[in-house]
Amino acid sequence: MLLAAGMMTACAESKVEKEECKNTDACAAVIENIMTRTSIRQFTDQPIAKDTLDLLVKAGMAAPSAMNAQPWAFIIVTEKEVLDSLNVIKPWFNLKTATAAIIVCGNMDKTGEGVGKEYWVQDCSAATENILLAAHAYGLGAVWCGVYPNPEIVPGVCRVLEIPENIIPLNVVTLGYPAENPEPKDKFKTENIHYQKW
Repeated sequence: MLLAAGMMTACAESKVEKEECKNTDACAAVIENIMTRTSIRQFTDQPIAKDTLDLLVKAGMAAPSAMNAQPWAFIIVTEKEVLDSLNVIKPWFNLKTATAAIIVCGNMDKTGEGVGKEYWVQDCSAATENILLAAHAYGLGAVWCGVYPNPEIVPGVCRVLEIPENIIPLNVVTLGYPAENPEPKDKFKTENIHYQKW
C-alpha cells in the first residue's frame, strides 16, 4: 500500500507523469502488482477455478510477439497424477503442492523465418510474465520453472504431456494458493542503468 500511495503522490506532483498516467489509481495498482510479485513455492490444497486458469492463459495471449506471430501454445494441467509425473522429471518444478500448472510452449509452425524463428523464446517469455502477473493479481502464487533448452528436461516433459514434435515446452508455471508469504526482493540497482551509451 505504501508503494501505491507513493506512486499516486509521484503522479500528482509531476506534470510529465500526470500526462502519462491518466488514472493514478490504475497506474499505482499496476506498479504495485509488478513490484510485489514474488515466486511462491508452497501452496495450499485449495483448487483453482477453471475460469481463473482460462483468464491467466488469456493474459498470456495478450503479450506482444515479434511480427505478431503469436507462436505460443499453453497446456493447463490440474490432474494430480500428471503434476506428479512432471515432478518426477525435475523435482524443483515445485509441483509437489501445486494444484495446477501452465506449460508455456512454442509452436514452431507459427514462428518467423530465418533469424526470426528464434524469437519464439522472447515471445513465450513475455506471455509467461503476463501469466505470472495475472496470477499475482488474483491472489495466486506461482513460479517460473525453466524447461527449454535443457536437453535433460525437454524430452521428459514432451513425453508426459504427449507434446507433438513441432511444439517445444519453454517452461512450467506452477500455480496454487500461497501457503507462504515471502517478502518481495528489491532488485533495483542503479549500476544496471545506462543512458544514451554504456
